[in-house]
Amino acid sequence: MRQPFVAGNWKLNGTLASIRELVAGLKSGVDAVGDVEIAVCPPFVYIPEVSALLDDGRITVGSQNMSRQTSGAYTGEVSGPMLKEFGVKYAIIGHSERRASYGETDEKAARKFVAVKQHGLVPILCVGETLVEHERGNTFGVVKRQIDAVLDFFGVEAFEGTVIAYEPVWAIGTGKTATPEQAQAVHEFIRGRIAEWSEEVASRIQILYGGSVKAANAAELFSQPDIDGGLVGGASLDASEFLAICAAAAK
Repeated sequence: MRQPFVAGNWKLNGTLASIRELVAGLKSGVDAVGDVEIAVCPPFVYIPEVSALLDDGRITVGSQNMSRQTSGAYTGEVSGPMLKEFGVKYAIIGHSERRASYGETDEKAARKFVAVKQHGLVPILCVGETLVEHERGNTFGVVKRQIDAVLDFFGVEAFEGTVIAYEPVWAIGTGKTATPEQAQAVHEFIRGRIAEWSEEVASRIQILYGGSVKAANAAELFSQPDIDGGLVGGASLDASEFLAICAAAAK
């Protein structure tokens, strides 16, 4: 049985005061949430503060990105060893906003994905299609290409102990959400593609859904057999809403 997992991606949001309030709200209500793994991914500058506030370990901390490089002349980058010093466990890789706005290709995402593992963190690989690709019926082709970038470069072993997040780009921040049946079909496809290389790895990997996940739709999404939780954007900035989503994923 795979452990349910919900991660909150705070993106470029927050002030020191607001993240302290948010974390306080999460801590005050998390004990009422059932058996689910929970992480939050603040902007880089707030990671030390959030890590210190979440020192009991019930909620872990993730990063929204990570450099492939360990150190050197890479202005503006943050490395795996730096993140580990502040208790970071996860790193989101290949988010659609990184792909669209910063030119991250499938190959770059794959190499970052493996670098995250090599530094002892857990990568969350984001995959998903744009609205145009969705309307052209190319969802599976796009997702296969993004998954295969890791498989072809590094083999199926690279996916052991990692997380994949299916985020249809057309549903991120738009209020649109894939139906549970649409999301399940893609999650089943992802698991099946990995199973072609290793059924054992496929059976263990956590596959999350992201794309306008809210408390109102979380339970129906998470009830699908191949959806193991969510990568939550805007709703993760509201403590009560995020905890309700976590509760919907709990065993």
